[in-house]
Amino acid sequence: MGIDKDIQQAKFRNNYQKAGINLLYTIGWIRDRTRSIFESEDITPQQFNILRILRGSFPQPLSTLQIRERMLDKMSDTSRIVDRLIVKGLVKKLVCKSDRRLVDVIISDKGKKLLERLDLRQDEIDGALKNLTDKEAAQLSDLLDKIRDGAK
Repeated sequence: MGIDKDIQQAKFRNNYQKAGINLLYTIGWIRDRTRSIFESEDITPQQFNILRILRGSFPQPLSTLQIRERMLDKMSDTSRIVDRLIVKGLVKKLVCKSDRRLVDVIISDKGKKLLERLDLRQDEIDGALKNLTDKEAAQLSDLLDKIRDGAK
């Protein structure tokens, strides 16, 4: 269809503005497409992201600061999200061995099982990009990396 028709805007200042608006619009579109998958497990995309991070570091626990550094959404309130995951029994807090004033977080067995169920639905999650070939998906990823590299 095209971004012009999707947002009903015929003119853009330039192709950079059009690409930026298209990127933001597409992020929202993908978020909407995957929302029901996460809702079926009673978690948010940010909670899913934290669970994935903790599964990737398992059995090594992480501090909330380490989790925040790895999160896709850096604006998230990591401590608050972790607290909600604790209430759901998906993660556990541990006293940090090197500094007893700090707290580490580790994924629980229940959290790992939830991710295993979501792993079975990975094709649905990836489905938001199904119109791309494997080569095009790799190219898109490279272009997104290039955008961020230019800002460093």
